[in-house]
Amino acid sequence: MIVDADNESSLVAAAKAGDISAFEVLVSRYERKIFRLAQHITQNTEDAQDVSQEAFLKAYEHLGEFQGNSRFYTWLVRIAVNQALMKLRKRRPKDVSLDEEIETEENFMPRDVEDWGPSPEERYSQEELARILSQVIGELDPSFRTVFQLRDIEELSTEETADALGISVPAVKSRLLRARLKLRDKLNRYFLRGVAQ
Repeated sequence: MIVDADNESSLVAAAKAGDISAFEVLVSRYERKIFRLAQHITQNTEDAQDVSQEAFLKAYEHLGEFQGNSRFYTWLVRIAVNQALMKLRKRRPKDVSLDEEIETEENFMPRDVEDWGPSPEERYSQEELARILSQVIGELDPSFRTVFQLRDIEELSTEETADALGISVPAVKSRLLRARLKLRDKLNRYFLRGVAQ
């Protein structure tokens, strides 16, 4: 069977036929997105790694059940979201306070000082803004945070988001609006508090 590595449906068909290398291509194509999604939902790097692995294992185990009614990525997102939400349900309340500390220490790239890079003040300002935004998104209810992540960060369509979460299109729109309003309110209060100090 000739597999077009750029064509998702061709890769899925080959993987369903037992071609492990085709499934590996799908994993490499989506693993960073799925990890990022899981990290935004769980707010914890270790949990996100577990969720990513579990999602891909489940997808492989249930590949025969994939009907092709939606994109493979949308189906994979649904599995990952379910795994992440299960992880949140299992988490004990006292574990939540550790999340912020782990998240702020996480760096994917070494911090080498570069002569031509931004000044320390500019870098601090950018990092501080990213930290504030991440913190405020993390404070959203998981159902709002997940919709916000899929629509505004992962850029899935409203229909794909509804399909991935198993909810209606109006529910996606409602949750997204509420998430955006809550974010705007939280950011306004955060920055107004900063100005008042």
